[in-house]
Amino acid sequence: MSRLVQLTRRTSADPGYESDIERGMDFSAVFAETIGQNPDFELEIPEWDAPPADLREAAWRALHEVADPEFPISLPDLGLVYDVEAEHSTVRVTVTFTASACPCIEFIKWDIRERLLEEPGIEDVIIEVTWDPPWTTERITERGRTALRKAGVSI
Repeated sequence: MSRLVQLTRRTSADPGYESDIERGMDFSAVFAETIGQNPDFELEIPEWDAPPADLREAAWRALHEVADPEFPISLPDLGLVYDVEAEHSTVRVTVTFTASACPCIEFIKWDIRERLLEEPGIEDVIIEVTWDPPWTTERITERGRTALRKAGVSI
């Protein structure tokens, strides 16, 4: 579906500065999804053929239920989860973020911890943040790309 978007040239209060303002954009559907009010956008959780083989696999699967706060896309599908290790009842998750100034870092870490602690056998969660290698859109899975397109985001 395509639509015509009108761009209007506006002059700001700063002399000589102009910007393109896109008219007619409606982000309400995306914002509604972040608070669970948009039935058009749903977090797609993979269907598994068999139970998880071990605690590590159970943790990876659970992370598919942790969505990005802005879009209904799981952290693994965005390519933000770099590694998951499990030893006894402790799970260590290595994650990155799209930007070091991401305002949702602490919220996402809390969400990861809360979801993993719901899993039987997980009693402690250690979250390590890494910036190496840096995140790029190349890390987004095909399921993540499809979800972004549904939300009107092209990559």
